[in-house]
Amino acid sequence: MATDKKFTSLAGREKIVGNSEKLLNVLEKIENIAQSNANILVLGESGTGKELIAHIIHENSLRAEGPFIPVDCASLPENLLESELFGHERGAYTGAFSSKPGIVEYAHGGTILLDEIAELSLPLQSKFLRVLQERHFRRVGGRKLIEVDCRVISATNRNIVEAVQEGCFREDLYYRLNVISLQLPPLREMKEDIPLLCDHYLDHFNRENCRRIKALSPQAMDLLTRYDWPGNVRELQNVIERSVALCQGDVILPEHLPEYVRESGGVSGIRLSLPFEEAKKEMIDIFEKKYLNQLLGKTGGNITRAARIAGVNRKTIHRLLEKHGLARKGDK
Repeated sequence: MATDKKFTSLAGREKIVGNSEKLLNVLEKIENIAQSNANILVLGESGTGKELIAHIIHENSLRAEGPFIPVDCASLPENLLESELFGHERGAYTGAFSSKPGIVEYAHGGTILLDEIAELSLPLQSKFLRVLQERHFRRVGGRKLIEVDCRVISATNRNIVEAVQEGCFREDLYYRLNVISLQLPPLREMKEDIPLLCDHYLDHFNRENCRRIKALSPQAMDLLTRYDWPGNVRELQNVIERSVALCQGDVILPEHLPEYVRESGGVSGIRLSLPFEEAKKEMIDIFEKKYLNQLLGKTGGNITRAARIAGVNRKTIHRLLEKHGLARKGDK
């Protein structure tokens, strides 16, 4: 077991806050796999720190002196992403007035992170598979084969096995990328790390905003540890930043936390001043919002998958999202 070690000799360990058993088990696996050249697939919900973990793997690898280049596969349309990944030659398309190397070339001798790999289109999946198999490629509009030597770390918050089964992701590419898999636990499974994370972000935002807030009150900390954090560490960071901005004293109180975090106290949050039916409706609304937030966090905003897990149709999910003002641009 990893629980008797803190992995302080691991390069970049200071960037990872926490000592829970599940986190230490992740660090133990990083220590074991970092110096291998095998491709790695990092799995985890949104906000669990997949890019940070990938960077730490790189920092502890034999390629640590080389470049680490992250690519967000979901942020660019297919035509631009191909050019970004593989570069282009002059005249390859309208506006290509000069030749330009791609990210894969720049990653030579180092590590490339393909974040949100499950969003890669099938044509680009095919092209990247050839790069992994043959270790060379051509720029867009080019003829010359360019040799490349880089380690590939991929990351996704989707169920990629399900994407393979649905025909959205190539099975052969999946096996090429998933030589080693690393599953990152969600924050709700590492609640003993929440006080350490709160202290870390409180110190950070104190310095960033020239504040001198000393601590969170026991009541505020209790609410934070009860909440399930569908947005994981990124959501916790945002909540602490907000609380620092709202707090006018030297201690963060429950009133400085978002309403949805305060409501997460469950039965203890029932307002007995309300008539039974009103209190019941309020608690149902709280449950529905919490359930939807966690469900969409788990599915990466995929409405179809969320409906399947919940056992309802897509229209029901859309209706509840509209009812609670939770509809998001990325939900699909």
